[in-house]
Amino acid sequence: MPESQYKFAEFQLDCAGFELRRQGRAQKSERISLERIPMELLILLLERQGSVVTRQEIVDRLWGKDVFVDTEHGINTAIRKVRQALKDDPDNPRFVHTVSGKGYRFVTEKNGQSETPALVEGRTPRTPGGPDSSGLGPTTTDPTAPRRALTRLALTSRVLTKRKTVIAIAALSLLAAALLVVLRPRLFPSTQAAHIHSLAVIPLANLSGDSSQEYFADGMTDELITALAKNRNLRVVSRTSTMQYKGAQRPVRDIARELGVDGIVEGSIERTANRVHMTVQLIYAPTDSHVWAESYDRDLNQAYSLPQELSQTVAKEVKAATSPAPAQRYINPEAHDAYLKGLEFWFGDNARGGLEYFEKAIQLQPDYAAAWSGLSDTYAVLSVSGDTPSDEVRTKWESAARKALELDDSLPEAHNSMAGWYLFYVWDWKRAEAESLRSLALDPHFAEGYHLHSYILTVTGHLAEAVEEQKRGMAIDAFARPWALGYTYYHARQFEAAVSELRLRIAAMSTDPGCHNILADSYHFLGLNKEAAQEMELAHLLLGEKESAAALQRAFQRGGFIAVADWEADVPWQGSAKRGAKKYISPYWHALATARAGRKEQTLHLLEQAYSDHSPRIIFLQNEPVFDFLHSDPRYQALVKKIGLPPS
Repeated sequence: MPESQYKFAEFQLDCAGFELRRQGRAQKSERISLERIPMELLILLLERQGSVVTRQEIVDRLWGKDVFVDTEHGINTAIRKVRQALKDDPDNPRFVHTVSGKGYRFVTEKNGQSETPALVEGRTPRTPGGPDSSGLGPTTTDPTAPRRALTRLALTSRVLTKRKTVIAIAALSLLAAALLVVLRPRLFPSTQAAHIHSLAVIPLANLSGDSSQEYFADGMTDELITALAKNRNLRVVSRTSTMQYKGAQRPVRDIARELGVDGIVEGSIERTANRVHMTVQLIYAPTDSHVWAESYDRDLNQAYSLPQELSQTVAKEVKAATSPAPAQRYINPEAHDAYLKGLEFWFGDNARGGLEYFEKAIQLQPDYAAAWSGLSDTYAVLSVSGDTPSDEVRTKWESAARKALELDDSLPEAHNSMAGWYLFYVWDWKRAEAESLRSLALDPHFAEGYHLHSYILTVTGHLAEAVEEQKRGMAIDAFARPWALGYTYYHARQFEAAVSELRLRIAAMSTDPGCHNILADSYHFLGLNKEAAQEMELAHLLLGEKESAAALQRAFQRGGFIAVADWEADVPWQGSAKRGAKKYISPYWHALATARAGRKEQTLHLLEQAYSDHSPRIIFLQNEPVFDFLHSDPRYQALVKKIGLPPS
């Protein structure tokens, strides 16, 4: 059995109480905050102190063997949080030591000495009174022994001289080899470029001196990532994954290791009234070697072409098979600027805020295909989120998607926009599938494309394939929608897998309310209602709804999960309407709440209303476990048939 407590240096860990404390000044003990996943990792390392714990052992212990997780990021994040809690410098560690290519080991000290003894090579001991180590000591009383000893001494001297010469030559050879290993990457950087098969673009630094220009630097970063990702033989990490390193003063090797890439592209951008200056460098991360660097000066009306130009240059440097560069279309600088502002709102999870900027970009340049696609996706989100009735946006939603395709049939985003229209509004699964597959054929690294295609597979009943497709999207971009794979597991009714996946995502990104909401539902269907209520409370707190979180907690204390479900089915919806927080709330979302409370008649009524409103989310009707208790009801079956969904 593992120990219940560990003491090391100034720290004490209580495994049973899941509590880490640090002895401070005046013998005062302070509690160190550490989340569950990092805490379990620390316990594992302490249990095996001195022995290497492999990354696979960490995965098996913390998440289990049979659940897909983004292990690289999960382990790296947990290790980083353990080191932060222990104030352990990764470059000069006291406790957590990285064993390259294997895993980690935990080293503690007692009485100033390491508990893991270093390996010492054995030496044959002398025999007391015997000959000395040179073999020259007298061993007999032979009178000729002194002469023979002198002869041996002369021969030994010559042998030792030769040995010293050989050793000196060998040492110089080793030194030269070592210097070559160290200096070769810097003397011959092009040889390292061929080893770059994966890239991360660190957000470009804004050197304009104007913080309001951050959107421009971030937008150009995104366009550079998109252009690089079109090189089929080069894996490029997504924008949302690299954005966490914006402004981080971290060693390139550490960032590359955490993102699992060979190469790093970093640089800066400065925009003035009429000019853009960009400096970019490519680094081979394992040796921190500069492979290539360049500066660019362009008129503002040429800035839009820089990402495509850079992507072609980088691909050639790393010997990646480049896709033919598309014909460059002129983009009005002001339209491009408005488009980048729209993207900033999109990635900031504020689709409505970006609407006016996509519209402005189109007004300035009506043939801007990417802006039309962005506009279509914005209307789609407003409708699918349940904030806006579909009838208010459906015409603009469809026309924007069709316009994007008309202007540029080679644009993956345009086909994905069209697929979204067919899936969420027309309910034409075959056309949605065709457009989605076309989008992925144009860009196999398009994470958003895999996410939407997984939805199509879910709705049409191909749940195992939907899980695999969502895994592909998450492997490309785990941060855009950290809840996505857990949601797919939930729709497939693989609740244990959903819990494992979502707990991993929360360990890496604990501030996403979607993860907590889906985790709450997954806990509920595993019978863990206390944990479900806790996750619901956390979701409300992350949304800034402190009063709702407190009310939820009181409801649970009063009557358990069913009281929480009743509270959610009543108070929040009425309260939102009274406060005027939203002009419209989709009846489908309300139906989810009443279904959790087991209210059959009210739920069926709300679902009929959602069908009349053409609520886009109703396409998941058959995949929501909260509606399972309705499946035998003829009214529910008739609704499923009207929508065109496959039977249960």
